[in-house]
Amino acid sequence: MFLLGRAFVLEPADRRPSVLLHPRQDGGADTQRYQRHSGINRGNNQGEPVSKQAVTVIGLGPMGQAMVTAFLENGHPVTVWNRTASKADELVAKGAVLAPSIEDALKANELVVLSLTDYDAMYAILEPATAALDGRVLINLSSDTPEKARAAFKWAAGHGAKHVTGGVQVPPPLIGKEGSSTYYSGPRDVFDTYKETLEVLTAADYRGEDPGLAAMYYQAQMIIFWTSMLSFYQALALGKANGVSAKELLPYASNMMTMMPHFLELYTQHVDNAEYPGDVDRLAMGAASVDHILHTSEDAGVDTTLLKAVQDIFQRGMGKGFEGNSFSSLIEVLKKPSA
Repeated sequence: MFLLGRAFVLEPADRRPSVLLHPRQDGGADTQRYQRHSGINRGNNQGEPVSKQAVTVIGLGPMGQAMVTAFLENGHPVTVWNRTASKADELVAKGAVLAPSIEDALKANELVVLSLTDYDAMYAILEPATAALDGRVLINLSSDTPEKARAAFKWAAGHGAKHVTGGVQVPPPLIGKEGSSTYYSGPRDVFDTYKETLEVLTAADYRGEDPGLAAMYYQAQMIIFWTSMLSFYQALALGKANGVSAKELLPYASNMMTMMPHFLELYTQHVDNAEYPGDVDRLAMGAASVDHILHTSEDAGVDTTLLKAVQDIFQRGMGKGFEGNSFSSLIEVLKKPSA
């Protein structure tokens, strides 16, 4: 396989020298060869600029591997690093270069994409190599909280690096596919500089300068996903207790979901206006319905932990005097209290 890159031309896999993975530290031929292949030296063999941004990807779980593959398939030179080096084998065969150390991975390219479990993993990996962070741009696609993203932004700046937070909205198989998207937040000029390269992975949805916004949007979507799926499983458990299969309930669950956009739009207006008119629905009616759901599930012998939590929120709304208001008034129970 040949890969024309920003800083190198890879030879076929069976001809690539093994010293790429073990460069000498004395600046000799082996180190120079690693640098030539990893993108440390800019330009091509003719001294001309290249058209594709070189990228370092740190973290080679399923998501990281999908990202590296997408970059390679779109002609981007890619240097990779992972604590378990063997995870890079297939990617090296496709044209990626495995850096022998985290320091070398960081030094190889200005643009560094992090695909790690969380921000704690980022610190564990990068803290020993902070001297190599100066001048790097970290695109952190690891999942964590908005506050941790804000802290990471400051930490990176303290070591001379720029940090952009990302929240990927699709699973690994959809990386590089139409319809996929990632939230980004942080310095607008940095995002704009690398937007084209990032769009190789997914569409890029910039949410603002606040480093925590991308993480907030991501976690908000995860709230909707996990609680929606739990409600689906709760319904399936009730069905099974009554001799109805998941397949039999599926079309009715799907039909229920098709109604949701109407309710979301209506209740969004209520929340943004802080007005909860009881002209379409009333909280008292909803509370009675939740009681019926709970009693039905108790009678069926299924777990009711989720339903009791829902009932508690309804009861707290009733306790605040919202019984005649819309169900949307429960935002007043859930939102952050005013100072």
